Amino acid sequence: MTTTTETPVQLDIAPLSGTIGAEIRNVDLHQDLSAEVVAAIRQALLDYKVIFLPGQHLSPEEHKSFATYFGEITNAHPVIPGLGEHREVFEIDYTQARQIVESEKKPKVGLSNDYGDRDKWHTDVTFVETPPLGSILNAIVIPPAGGDTLWADTNAAYEGLSQPIKDLVDGLTAIHDGNHAFGKLLDLIGEGEWEGKKFTKLEPVEHPVVRTHPETGRRSLFVNPGFTIKIKDVTTKESDTILRFLYDHMATPEFVVRYRWEEGDLGFWDNRTTMHYAITDYGEAHRVIQRVTIKGDKPF
Repeated sequence: MTTTTETPVQLDIAPLSGTIGAEIRNVDLHQDLSAEVVAAIRQALLDYKVIFLPGQHLSPEEHKSFATYFGEITNAHPVIPGLGEHREVFEIDYTQARQIVESEKKPKVGLSNDYGDRDKWHTDVTFVETPPLGSILNAIVIPPAGGDTLWADTNAAYEGLSQPIKDLVDGLTAIHDGNHAFGKLLDLIGEGEWEGKKFTKLEPVEHPVVRTHPETGRRSLFVNPGFTIKIKDVTTKESDTILRFLYDHMATPEFVVRYRWEEGDLGFWDNRTTMHYAITDYGEAHRVIQRVTIKGDKPF
């Protein structure tokens, strides 16, 4: 079934599941967008949490230009450098990553989540004080089979909890840490940067286990296996038990959409109310994606 957003501009929106994910089929991102179209796309993002614009085939410059309609874009990644002159574009060449991991001459560090250890659900860059609003992914090279991405609706997951469990998690704070993924790589590089601030160490940060969306007011679970290391002020056993339950619950199929990429597709997800999982089921095939990230705010 195709629906439209309640804005002056009608988009051709095809939902992909009951709670999360939709394709937008009638927007050409090679053209300048009107304020009305931008507002309609933003509303679709809020409604569906992750949206896809198939067959756009954007250049890095066009990719960045589209992202700026929705906020200030960050540098590519707090630790990993961007794509040449396009310092805001984070390119992930999975063939190159595999070679790095397998090489005995190069360090086997700093490659989890976005590179070598991608078999985990995660929400991007939650190990900083102000995680991204969202990210826009540009599919450059897609294998003939496999390489899909899953997104989980963490608002639907929160709403799916019983009231006693909601009462429990509403009062909890979690510690997020990027050292396991990127600490050793940062040591090798010497310096990272996020939102204009340079650093030489990744310090753990605290975020609420349940955050309030700054635009919709909806509540979402905000923990993820990639970067959440512990729930504050409880024992390790209690923390592990609670997090294991939440992760399993968040990945319930009814809360998840799976997207099959084609080259040129653009995917835009709300990082404040989703987590995602890049599936590595394509063997030795080549896969390259480029990502631009939009500045966010401090979760509350």
